[in-house]
Amino acid sequence: MKSLTRKEELLILTILNLKKDAYLIAIADSLTEITGKKVSLTSVHAPLSRLEKHGVIRGEYGAATAVRGGRRKKIYTVTKLGLEMLKDYKRITDALWANQSNFSTPKD
Repeated sequence: MKSLTRKEELLILTILNLKKDAYLIAIADSLTEITGKKVSLTSVHAPLSRLEKHGVIRGEYGAATAVRGGRRKKIYTVTKLGLEMLKDYKRITDALWANQSNFSTPKD
């Protein structure tokens, strides 16, 4: 994996913010709350799987709970590689934003 997409950046940041509560439903709910737009579980699950496959995040199953009918939650954490990629993404974004002096409307 060479670079992150915007969605992947948001997922990694959400995992970091949720800490030990970073499981699929909590991640989708948090993104829904922050963006103000409904985020489906499917739109979160696919990129989480891809990030995990590439070693950017790690998923581990927690203990079974009665609330979930005995099913376990998969809790996600960000790996060292993931933090490095996130920092690089931020560096690039900050450099591009630094050159913006205003948000004037482009001339057509």
